[in-house]
Amino acid sequence: MMRAALIGVDFGKGDFAASLEELSLLTKSAGADPITTIVCKRSSPDAALFVGSGKAKEIADAVIDNKLDIVIFNHALSPAQQRNLERTLEVRVVDRTSLILDIFAQRAQSHEGKLQVELAQLQHLATRLIRGWTHLERQKGGIGLRGPGETQLEMDRRLLGDRVKALRARLEKLHRQRATQRRARGRSHAFSVSLVGYTNAGKSTLFNVLAKARVFAADQLFATLDTTSRRVYLGEAGNVVISDTVGFIRELPHQLVAAFRATLEETIHADLLLHVVDAASPVRMEQIEQVNLVLKEIGADQIPQIFVWNKIDAAGIEPALERDEYDKIRRVFISAQTGAGLDLLRQAITEVVKTNNSTDSDGTEGAEDLPLPDQLHV
Repeated sequence: MMRAALIGVDFGKGDFAASLEELSLLTKSAGADPITTIVCKRSSPDAALFVGSGKAKEIADAVIDNKLDIVIFNHALSPAQQRNLERTLEVRVVDRTSLILDIFAQRAQSHEGKLQVELAQLQHLATRLIRGWTHLERQKGGIGLRGPGETQLEMDRRLLGDRVKALRARLEKLHRQRATQRRARGRSHAFSVSLVGYTNAGKSTLFNVLAKARVFAADQLFATLDTTSRRVYLGEAGNVVISDTVGFIRELPHQLVAAFRATLEETIHADLLLHVVDAASPVRMEQIEQVNLVLKEIGADQIPQIFVWNKIDAAGIEPALERDEYDKIRRVFISAQTGAGLDLLRQAITEVVKTNNSTDSDGTEGAEDLPLPDQLHV
């Protein structure tokens, strides 16, 4: 296992400690062992080394003293900063974006998931192609002095661009297949429910319980990447389609959001979002905010939500169904692990579906009476 140093720079944000703890979990999820953590405070990043020359020297000493293999920053580094740090520290330097991309690459199982991760990695790599072959760095003009036509850097860029185009074409084909499947579900009038939430909030465990499925679930970040949908019978509500989606995280790399847009479209086209929250997390409110930011980015922020506070067994909370002043369902408190409160969640979904069906018969949208994210005060 690779021995890693974790680097965090406090720029005065309130969630610094939680973000650093999350970096440790990400590092372990990627298969590295966080040996030491080095922090500092700055008003802004250093242009050359991000942390400044003095702190870079401290990190270099720690690399030698602890025989470290890799240094992981809890921030996005520019290509120049990463290059300068690797020259100074003489070990591999990885930023938060690269770390998350690496975890996604390890966890992708389906063909579509692997294509999406590769596309995100190539888009990230495109900003970090820095040198061509030294003997081909300059293209010369004049008779007898013309070069071979391309530097290695230009060739790499062209090949990378070709691969990105090919991946986008294949993902577009998969996107059309998903659209066909959604239209088929629409013709069958199946109510669509998507599970969304912060990574490791328990979405896949809840999905397995509701849908009697066997999606991989574990106590780790990004245990599940691929969207899985199952038809579930809910008594009076009839059949509904429930989808499990990839978890979100703070500072989710933009390349991943773009690459996984086809997968996340299951969320965009849902009739109802079950926003799964880790009730035992001390930073659950910040996590809710991060999830809503990503939902806004993909255009799903206007879809009605029910907040599902999961892991109440760890938080010491009793199962409950909470309504707002208009008698609309606001939150459901459950434990997917123990099964506590799941009957209340099924009741909540059933109530929403019945309301939707009754208003649809009047020619109006049934979802519009449900609370939207910005109307909820959790």
